[in-house]
Amino acid sequence: MADWRPAAKPELLRLRADVLGRIRRFFAARAVLEVETPLLAPRTVTDLHIESIPAEVELAGRSRRFYLQTSPEYAMKRLLAAGTGACYQICKSFRQGDAGARHNPEFTMLEWYRPGFSLEQLMDEVEQLLCEFLPLPAIARLSYRELFQRQFDIDPHQIELESLRRLTAEKLALDAADLEATDCLQLLLGQAIEPNLPEHCFIHDYPAAQAALARVETDRQGERVARRFELFCRGMELANGYDEALDAGELRARFTRDQRKRAELGRSTPEIDEKLLAALQHGMPACAGVAFGIDRLLMLTSGAQSIGEVLAFPTNSI
Repeated sequence: MADWRPAAKPELLRLRADVLGRIRRFFAARAVLEVETPLLAPRTVTDLHIESIPAEVELAGRSRRFYLQTSPEYAMKRLLAAGTGACYQICKSFRQGDAGARHNPEFTMLEWYRPGFSLEQLMDEVEQLLCEFLPLPAIARLSYRELFQRQFDIDPHQIELESLRRLTAEKLALDAADLEATDCLQLLLGQAIEPNLPEHCFIHDYPAAQAALARVETDRQGERVARRFELFCRGMELANGYDEALDAGELRARFTRDQRKRAELGRSTPEIDEKLLAALQHGMPACAGVAFGIDRLLMLTSGAQSIGEVLAFPTNSI
C-alpha cells in the first residue's frame, strides 16, 4: 500500500503555523505591508547559480513558456516602484535540482524590502526577527575580506587569479587550473571557511563579481565591493540581503553577462525581464531587501536535521 502519510509530525505543523503567525505580527507592529505576487510568470532570473522550473501554460489558445518563480523579488520590486512602501511576502519559491538535507525544490520564502534602510539597518531588523525565535547574544558581523584574511592571510578582492587557483588547489586538494576567481572563492568559503564560522554571524561586503542585484561601491581600501550580506546560523545559510541596485542600465549589463555565460556553459538563457527594468527606470526607492528561509528557521527552532522533517510533503515523498 502506498505511504500516504505526511513527513512532518503534527507538532511541527503546529510549530510552522505559530512561526508564520509570529512573523506576521512582527511586521504588523512595524507597519510593513503584506503583499502577494504571482508564483507563475513568463520571466525568471538569469543567475548562473539558480535553475528555474519551467511550466507550459495555455493562454488564448496557444502554449507559452512560464516559470515557477525562484523568489518574489522581481514582482515585489515592481510594487515598490509603484509606491507600496515597505512590504513583505511569505510565499512558495521553486528551484530546479535543489534536494538534500537543507534543500527542497519547493520551499517557503520570507522576503521583505525596506525603503530608506541601510544594509546595516536591515541586518539589525533581521537579527531582531531571528531573536523572536532563538534567544541570542549580538550576532557577529564579519566582512568577506576579514574572513579570508583570518583563514588564508589573503585579500580576496586583490589576489591574482593564478595565486588564487594555487591556494584553492592546495587547501581543497582539487584541480583548480580552469576555475574562475568567483568559483575559487566560493569553494574556499563553502568548504574551508564556513565550517569555522561563529555559531551565528553575518558576512557582508562580498566581491563585486558576486553582486547579483546588490549595489556595488568602493570601500575604504579602494576596492569595489557588493553591498550584500548573508546570515549563517549553526553552519546553515538562513538569509541573503542586498542594498538594492537601482540603475536599470547596470542591471541590464549584469543580466546580459549572465546570459552570455549561461550560453557558454550550454545552459538555458532566460530572457531579460523588461518589466523589472522598466520599473527601475521609472524609479524604485533606495532600499534594502532580504530573502529569509522559513523552512530552515523551522529546522533551527525544532532541532530537525533535515528539511524533510519540517515539510508536510517534501517533493521526494509526494
